[in-house]
Amino acid sequence: MGQTAPVSAFVWIAAGSVAAWLWLLCCQGFFWRTDIRLPARTDPDDWPSVCVVVPARDEAAVLPDSLPSLLAQDYPGRAEIFLVDDGSSDGTGDLARELASRHGGLPLTVGSPANRPGLDRQAVGRTARNRSGTRAWPRVPLADGRGHRACSGQPAGVGGGGARTGGFDAVSLMARLRVESLWERLVVPAFVYFFAQLYPFRRIGRKGSRTAAAAGGCVLLRADAAERARIPDAIRHAVIDDVALARAVKGGGGHIWLGLAERVDSVRPYPRLHDLWRMVSRSAYAQLRHNPLLLLGTVIGLALVYLVPPVALLAGPASGSAATAALGGLAWLVMTGTYIPMLRYYGQPLWLAPLLPFTAFLYLLMTVDSAVQHYRGAVRPGRAAPTRVRTPSSARRAERSLATRGPVHAPPVDAVDGPLGAHPAVRDEVAGLALHDEVAPVLVIRASAHTVEGTVHSSREKSIAAPCCGWSVTVACRSAKERAPS
Repeated sequence: MGQTAPVSAFVWIAAGSVAAWLWLLCCQGFFWRTDIRLPARTDPDDWPSVCVVVPARDEAAVLPDSLPSLLAQDYPGRAEIFLVDDGSSDGTGDLARELASRHGGLPLTVGSPANRPGLDRQAVGRTARNRSGTRAWPRVPLADGRGHRACSGQPAGVGGGGARTGGFDAVSLMARLRVESLWERLVVPAFVYFFAQLYPFRRIGRKGSRTAAAAGGCVLLRADAAERARIPDAIRHAVIDDVALARAVKGGGGHIWLGLAERVDSVRPYPRLHDLWRMVSRSAYAQLRHNPLLLLGTVIGLALVYLVPPVALLAGPASGSAATAALGGLAWLVMTGTYIPMLRYYGQPLWLAPLLPFTAFLYLLMTVDSAVQHYRGAVRPGRAAPTRVRTPSSARRAERSLATRGPVHAPPVDAVDGPLGAHPAVRDEVAGLALHDEVAPVLVIRASAHTVEGTVHSSREKSIAAPCCGWSVTVACRSAKERAPS
């Protein structure tokens, strides 16, 4: 009798893992399949004008491999490239101009938000002015940790033709990431596999489905859909901007599509585990809406689905329970079988498939580390991060706000004026406060030797840090109650 209870518990846990895998296999949009493709391309009589918007920050290392492939696009209609140099310190903008001069091809405009405010708006605006009939606006980001190379004819020609045929407002191609080092082989295919499990591609492309996601490697977006979804304003301070873009477009009544790319390859190397760890952990907790309960559920779910099968298979014989071992082996077998198509897509050996539980354990640790970094107040470059300097009641209010709002967005703070207020780091910090309803229009900003004058309509102030520019900033702000109309 003393051994019956624990053995029974092992059996039930292993059975739960098998049930979870059977449900994932049959009821999660066949996420494991890699054969989702756009409808066959039909060439239109009049190709729409296209603007390719390339956000880039410190991308000098990958631009020589990625930008020439964009310049060489053979799109039949009018196309131009806008590279937004987002505060690079490695000469990204100058290198882009040099590459454009050397390779020729599509016209290239290089600018930065600091000296050309609203550059992304300009790209959308030009497309709107040049339109004839249907409009299209592809966005091909390089700066979100991935440099990408597109073959000739992609993305505007092949993707655009398929988008028109399928009647899609936004089409996203998930670039084939680099898999050369040992860690890349272990982690990268699993990264795409987990993403597809979380956002089944078939559900994304289904009208009426609430599932929405995109991959930043290559996004083609119709200009009229961008206007309806208020792009880029709606995603300006989103931590996971590609997924936020898809949700904004679908929320505006748009029809979206996401699939694996055949002719868009990533040239961004992740040779060490540390590099891959940073890629995942920088946004994993944001994906969980910074909600501790969602984090706990994710950890339990990953353990049940990925860690229990090998443990049950090994622990079953040790505990004398053949049922536990059999159930664990069955769950592991189903897991391995669903991972094989992704390994084939990446051209990797099939012996990596049984190692998926180990990779899943790494992802579990990365997710927990992402939450730890969040509560320590780590600020990732290029993202509006809420300050952690607040009262306990304010912190609880902020967490409830995040839990109900979904993806992390912050409203634009247009009242930050003057040389200091225009600095991206200061604006991002202020936007982080606005995210938690702690900032009304900012009227006064003070720094070490600079003050932007204004009328104070505030009964309190908050100190925030802009570490990348070396300032300690004080902003005047009002609470939600103080902002209520009298």
